[in-house]
Amino acid sequence: MADEVPQPLNYIPEVILKKRKNNEEWAIRRKLQLEQKVRKLKSDSFVIKKPEQFIREYRDKEMDLVQMKQRGKKRIKRALITPDSMLLFVIRVGGKSDMHPKTRKLLYSLRLRKIFSGVFVKANARIMEILQKVEPYVTYGYPNLKSVKDLIYKKGTGKIDQQRVPLTSNDIVEQTLGQHGIICLEDVVSEIANVGPHFKEVTSFLCPFALTRPEKALQGKKRRYKDGGDSGNREDHINELISKMN
Repeated sequence: MADEVPQPLNYIPEVILKKRKNNEEWAIRRKLQLEQKVRKLKSDSFVIKKPEQFIREYRDKEMDLVQMKQRGKKRIKRALITPDSMLLFVIRVGGKSDMHPKTRKLLYSLRLRKIFSGVFVKANARIMEILQKVEPYVTYGYPNLKSVKDLIYKKGTGKIDQQRVPLTSNDIVEQTLGQHGIICLEDVVSEIANVGPHFKEVTSFLCPFALTRPEKALQGKKRRYKDGGDSGNREDHINELISKMN
């Protein structure tokens, strides 16, 4: 049997070997840094509250309940509800740890579960009473046709099988609201803007609008808008806020 000719070994330059070693060491260091970062984030997220914080939060919530009851006793101005202002757009602008559970429940009844979410509502005595009670946490007003159209076309989503579906085609509208004669986005806009006979069905189909926080339009003040704050009735000025948050 003939002797096999030995195959020459592949030559790898020393520079490449050093580079590989450095890359491996860098990868190990990077992995350790990420692990340390994750551990630090977990430890930072776990905050032990001091007794003073619990007492302060409890007092804030109880004070919120007292103030809510006081606001509820005030008479509702019937002049606010006119044929020209039946449509309201309500935006939640606050409400966290200082809010009483009863106040939160009222906000949830308006479907305002998140800050900077907005909904269309039909102005009536019940809605005005709720808005009066949760006034420090919401701002509202009378949207015009342009605001309604921009909101629905830009940020409109509908609920289908418990899922949020963007309103990207008329087929989605017809599938859900076709039995009411509403088959396209223009019909949705018209029904909302004119507070039509199927307003309730359309608003139930529409999910609350997820708005963008404006840079300077909201200052985080619970005072009424007419007193230089953020909350309460803005009347027609709500359209300026909508354009900044849409």
